[in-house]
Amino acid sequence: MNIKTDKIAVIGSGSWATAIAKMLLENVEQINWFFRKTETIESFRELNYNPRYLQSVEFEVDRINFYSNINKIIKDSDIIVLAVPSAFLPLIMNKVKIDVSKKYFLSGIKGIIQKENLLVVEYLNKFFNVPLENVGVIAGPSHAEEVALEKISYLTVASLNEGKASNFARLIHSRYILTSISDDIWGTEYTSVMKNIIAIGAGIANGLRYGDNFQATLVSNAIREIKRFVDTVHPINRDIKDSAYLGDLMVTVYSQFSRNRMFGTMIGKGYSVRNAFLDMNMVAEGYYASRSIHEINMRYNVYMPICDAVYNILYQNVPARKEMAKLTMKLM
Repeated sequence: MNIKTDKIAVIGSGSWATAIAKMLLENVEQINWFFRKTETIESFRELNYNPRYLQSVEFEVDRINFYSNINKIIKDSDIIVLAVPSAFLPLIMNKVKIDVSKKYFLSGIKGIIQKENLLVVEYLNKFFNVPLENVGVIAGPSHAEEVALEKISYLTVASLNEGKASNFARLIHSRYILTSISDDIWGTEYTSVMKNIIAIGAGIANGLRYGDNFQATLVSNAIREIKRFVDTVHPINRDIKDSAYLGDLMVTVYSQFSRNRMFGTMIGKGYSVRNAFLDMNMVAEGYYASRSIHEINMRYNVYMPICDAVYNILYQNVPARKEMAKLTMKLM
């Protein structure tokens, strides 16, 4: 089914960007797609698939307009979907020299902008004058690998503009992607950040050979921890049991595709942070988010023992076994 729509750009070349492109091309005739490296574009055109990620997903390349110039792709597009690691977003957006305030941005980024400690929606609003009504969030639970396999997945599009949220939800809806909308841009994005930290904690426990009983208790405590934080930072009426919150947490904690759980498991087994990253050759957003959330929470003083434990292990060099033993006494 092809839907006539605004011109849509996907910014990013990783697995989630590839999954988003696949979802969009189920419904729209063409998309614009930004790759930082021109050689990756050339390989993509020859192979008909992303040479680095989700190689099983084949594309009709004549339906893709490839770009390596960020200003040109934004100028040529109406809807901009951001799907790069949070650490790389400022490197890309700092090259933007045109007015982007009238564009509609959607964040598929599951991280936070370091140094500024801003959500992506806040970063776009503060530094690029994008009104909050022109930003949105794509929330899980959904792993790119399962989208590639066309497994049934659920996504929530959060935006203060209900019409724009509904429109984009319609554009990614398909027989295997079911969508809903929300107006909670802060809660959904903070949850997508914090669930990665929790998944690292779950991975550490796994690496230390804590059992399923502990994992279940960790998750039940974690969703309350997330609720305490988001209700303090941005108090609105939200149901933390919705899939955009609890579901996203659970899939990130338990899934075999979870990078953050994998990273945590390696830390629990005794890897250093540096060696874990080298072995994974992928970004674990929760590592960077852990410090940012810790610094943000210095203003709010929300009780967050799980996030604090992960921070202490990753940044304060507290031995994982010692810190997790302390954590066990704080859970219920």
